[in-house]
Amino acid sequence: MFHRITSISFALMIFLLAIHSSAAEWPGKSSEWHGFARHDFPLHDRPAIVVEPKTVAEGRPWIWRARFFGHRPELDIALLKDGYHVVYCDVSNLFGSPAAVKHWDNCYKTLTTQYQLGPKPVLEGMSRGGLIVFNWAVSNADKVSCLYVDAPVCDIKSWPGGRGKGKGSPPTWKNMLKAYEFESDQQAMDWMGNPINQAKQLANTKLPLFVVTGDADDIVPMEENIIPIITAWKKTNAPLEVVIKPGIGHKHGLDDPQPLIDFVLKYSR
Repeated sequence: MFHRITSISFALMIFLLAIHSSAAEWPGKSSEWHGFARHDFPLHDRPAIVVEPKTVAEGRPWIWRARFFGHRPELDIALLKDGYHVVYCDVSNLFGSPAAVKHWDNCYKTLTTQYQLGPKPVLEGMSRGGLIVFNWAVSNADKVSCLYVDAPVCDIKSWPGGRGKGKGSPPTWKNMLKAYEFESDQQAMDWMGNPINQAKQLANTKLPLFVVTGDADDIVPMEENIIPIITAWKKTNAPLEVVIKPGIGHKHGLDDPQPLIDFVLKYSR
């Protein structure tokens, strides 16, 4: 016996089919990544990578990785299995500068319109990826579901500047000056657009935040970077999970990533 399809359910079916069919096909070179379809292509004149889930979850959710594609991929793989896309837009040599934020603005618009990804990605920032993740989120909080940062850079004076406890990187500092179009070291030192300078504004977004950091990190010392942001977040009672790894330096990931996976799924579904 055939089940009777109501006009409402039929209309819904047509609507969902229309959404799926209107999303553009991913361009570029296709390959396989951990058993999933990967696509490499330029997006607004910079390298981009998109990995497709085998079955797309409702709402076409996605995680937007800011740095080190493929490094410590446990979260990305878990989300792929749950129907999320994984997206990487390379702005690593722009250090979270206004140019990097503008590029992400353009990428977001294309990814959510032409490719019909969901309106609120998860943001994932490792090391210098923390700069763009926080700097984009502070002016785009309504476009973010939650944040995951891991040993994140939150102040260019700390890294690559090395003006505090950290080692710094003089060659990278010069590249950063060019990315920001600073005319002098002093102009960079006076810059007030770092995530730590915007900690209160960031925390007031009340976005869920998961932090992983090592207390022996001498490249991106947590005291100069993520600790001021954690402190600001605690004052808002926004969702916050912090994992401080004792005796660990500038290394990413968790031996047991399940708490991170659970956190991201809870706040991004």
